[in-house]
Amino acid sequence: MSYELLQQYVNESSSIVFFGGAGVSTESGIPDFRSVDGLYNQKYDYPPETILSHTFFMKKPEEFFRFYRDKMLPLEAKPNKAHLKLAQWEKEGKLLAVVTQNIDGLHQAAGSKKVYELHGSIHRNYCTKCGKFFPPEYIRDSRDAVPVCPCGGRIKPDVVLYEEGLDNDVVSGAVHAIAQADLLIVAGTSLTVYPAAGLIRYFRGKHIVLINRDATPMDSECDLVIHDKVGEVLSSLS
Repeated sequence: MSYELLQQYVNESSSIVFFGGAGVSTESGIPDFRSVDGLYNQKYDYPPETILSHTFFMKKPEEFFRFYRDKMLPLEAKPNKAHLKLAQWEKEGKLLAVVTQNIDGLHQAAGSKKVYELHGSIHRNYCTKCGKFFPPEYIRDSRDAVPVCPCGGRIKPDVVLYEEGLDNDVVSGAVHAIAQADLLIVAGTSLTVYPAAGLIRYFRGKHIVLINRDATPMDSECDLVIHDKVGEVLSSLS
């Protein structure tokens, strides 16, 4: 019944916005953070939250890049059924935009054009000294513990670390899209990471649908809640 109601919402909508988190990419083989087998429950010399902070990047870059190369560069991952369905909807003119907390670039790989990456992307890396950009393969394949630019500057992934702020233009675009939507589908996110999770408060449309494996703080405020895999749910829709 829940799938049928979601299909009804989709059929009635002409401006859908999709707000997604790590759970959207787990079906592509990319681990999330907070589930039982997520990154935050694996053992490292430092907690992942500490490693993925601006302070740690500056003070212990070798440790940062050891973790980053090991866990944050899933360059072999492919878009799954969720990514493909969203790209299809955008092509058909039903989907306004994707707002994502993910940094893997799989939405674009699936064909989505209007994607607001709240936390940046592993596919953009820049020299902190001269500003030159590098592809993720440069970091992956670098023989140096800390990848450096030919100019000698340290290269930083264009991802938002803990202690860093979100890009104002990206946030503004995401807020505008969410405010224009008539259907907001929130999926694969625990809705505990702020300020990103707070953006859904700007929705003024008809229905909010939540698709997530586990319960979230927003369950009671949504018109429809489906506790299932995102790809399985979306791929069942036309």
